[in-house]
Amino acid sequence: MTQIPSKSEILAFIADNPTQTAKRDIARAFGIKGAARIDLKRILKELEEAGKLTKRRSSYRDAEDLPPVAVLEILAPDADGDLFARPLEWTGQGPEPRVLMLLRSSDPALGAGDRILGRLTLDKTEDHTHTARMIRRIGTNPMRILGVFRAGSEGGRVLPIDKGADKQWVVPAGATGGAKDGELVEAEQAGPKGRLGLPKARIVARLGDPTAPRAVSLIAIHQHGIPDHFPDDAVAEADAAKPVGVKGRKDLRDLPLITIDPWDARDHDDACFVEADEDPANAGGFIIWVAIADVAAYVKPNTALDNEARKRGNSTYFPDRVVPMLPDRLSGDLCSLHEGVDRACIAVAMRIDAQGQKIGHEFHRGLMKSVASLNYEEVQDAIDGQPNDKTAPLMQDIIRPIYAAYAALVKARALRQPLELDLPERQIILNDDGKVTSVQFKERLDAHRLIEEFMVLANVAAAETLIAKKSPLLFRVHEEPNPDKLDALRDVAQASGLVLAKGQVLKTAHLNRLLIAARETEQSDLINMATLRSMTQAYYSPDNLGHFGLALRSYAHFTSPIRRYSDLIVHRALIAAHGWGKDGLSPWDVENLGDTAQKISDTERRSMSAERDTTDRYLAAFLSDRIGVEMGGRISGIAKFGVFVKLDETGADGMIPIRTLGREYFHYDADSQTLMGSDSGTLIRLGQRVTVKLIEAAPVTGGLIVELLTLDERTMPRGPSVTRGKPVRRKQAGAKAKAAKIARKVKRTRM
Repeated sequence: MTQIPSKSEILAFIADNPTQTAKRDIARAFGIKGAARIDLKRILKELEEAGKLTKRRSSYRDAEDLPPVAVLEILAPDADGDLFARPLEWTGQGPEPRVLMLLRSSDPALGAGDRILGRLTLDKTEDHTHTARMIRRIGTNPMRILGVFRAGSEGGRVLPIDKGADKQWVVPAGATGGAKDGELVEAEQAGPKGRLGLPKARIVARLGDPTAPRAVSLIAIHQHGIPDHFPDDAVAEADAAKPVGVKGRKDLRDLPLITIDPWDARDHDDACFVEADEDPANAGGFIIWVAIADVAAYVKPNTALDNEARKRGNSTYFPDRVVPMLPDRLSGDLCSLHEGVDRACIAVAMRIDAQGQKIGHEFHRGLMKSVASLNYEEVQDAIDGQPNDKTAPLMQDIIRPIYAAYAALVKARALRQPLELDLPERQIILNDDGKVTSVQFKERLDAHRLIEEFMVLANVAAAETLIAKKSPLLFRVHEEPNPDKLDALRDVAQASGLVLAKGQVLKTAHLNRLLIAARETEQSDLINMATLRSMTQAYYSPDNLGHFGLALRSYAHFTSPIRRYSDLIVHRALIAAHGWGKDGLSPWDVENLGDTAQKISDTERRSMSAERDTTDRYLAAFLSDRIGVEMGGRISGIAKFGVFVKLDETGADGMIPIRTLGREYFHYDADSQTLMGSDSGTLIRLGQRVTVKLIEAAPVTGGLIVELLTLDERTMPRGPSVTRGKPVRRKQAGAKAKAAKIARKVKRTRM
């Protein structure tokens, strides 16, 4: 009778023979034949169910170890430049194995996120458990999705939370990662389509209750791939940082610089001070000092901190949290210009004349001490005659001169004519539990505007200095609008009874005249939105292509190095150009300037998208208990599938599905951005006033569905209910032809 090995003997064999783990290999090793194979199969199954073995195709391996060949994800290099990886199929207990890559000169360059097939060797040390040599690169990262897990009899499914996604993912029984029904999870594609043609997935992260208030920003962080945990080596570098002394710096501690920020600011990276210019040749002029945190003194090129900051590109701001570009030891402490403490800075003294024109500037690497940390509201109250205990002593020598210099800069701004869009900014107010208590529109104060003008002036000075010194740098570029988008804006203006001149070189002054003409009309919001949509998106570039929106020939971001990597690069360029130290722009920085510009332009868009999605979800949560309530709004967008409405009270965007507009065919005209009813001739266009009823609010996706009740105070015919599914539409050729004929007629009248 064949002797069946014990479970411990089988586990010992697999550990000693990692390349001979198929069932037939195990049977051959122990001389198991015939019917005894059934008992072996039973024992292997029991070991698998107990978590002692994992089955991979037809072979087995110790669940607490790694196979000799595995798929690895490359991690960012550590401070010493060593490259590590993590195994993607680790299911054991305890810390995840850490794999040191042993690369040959013939291997391709690898970066964080790359996936490879690697040959592993057990090699436990203080900083890794295995070493690996690359067999081959296996392509880009698999697609990832964020969704709600729904458990089933054999695994489950993931329901995406993206508003535009309707495809579910099948999760096999062995790939649930322990997720519970209803949990928010992150999953990644795990093979070809499964049953019913749905893609297969495996759960890679469990994120908790999707309806919890503080899950809103967490969803955005994971959905957009924003790094929210600093590597240990980056944290260690930040923790080891020490305050910078005055040696080799200009001592600015006697200069009464102040910071002016939002009341809830988490960091302070800019300070200012204004004094009258005593030069008789500049009567009525001012010297404006702007001092910026010297982040370059702490974040040196090609360190772990630098690599992580470049990877993040910028800080990302949510109503309940910030994902910072730098660890808090720097962003909230050593680099933040707190009141009453010495701080390293790069400062610029800018001379302006009585008309606000800059007539000179000079940069310094210094040490400063802020005399006061103020917020916008208390500074504005002070200049309006209501100073508090903190601002009253600063009125004569600090606050009044700041406003006087701002008044001069307003004159220069009027001549320059930057684009003057009026787009109110929403502010979501949360309680201690993370729930939305109100949605407010931020008031724009002169205190906000003067700081903006000071920062713009300092950014211009930085760009001009580096151009003069022939130094590489990153420019902030905003190109002229696309001609097709301008034509669309002209159509919107004409339909509103306004004019945007054609046949000349467009300047921001022309757009401002349109915005001013619309200011006191019902079309003001529409024209502002349409003008914004006609603009190109700003980005970073090593080439100076100007800034159209600000009406500036040269512009670079210099004033926010705590939260923007672009500004750190500009600081390094200034350090190198002035010979202030060895921590300036490195040869690697210069060589990779174009790549850096692209990366941080992408991360900026990623953050904007995440912040916008978070706002949508908070607004949907805020409105979720107002289903059935009627609300006023204005049409803000039109598409083939429906109409978007910006609600007056909250600024939230609701969607009217086209199937609910009425029992007629609506023809969509992309050029004029209109919908026209085939029978009634009802014209739906941008900017119209509407009354809608809230039908659905989905906090997990941020989606709002509304029903159109009135259009320009006219009651709309009732269409099919949103909840009944898709209605039967008229698709006869006659109805379509009639709609097209009406659309052509409308188009001719506008030309």
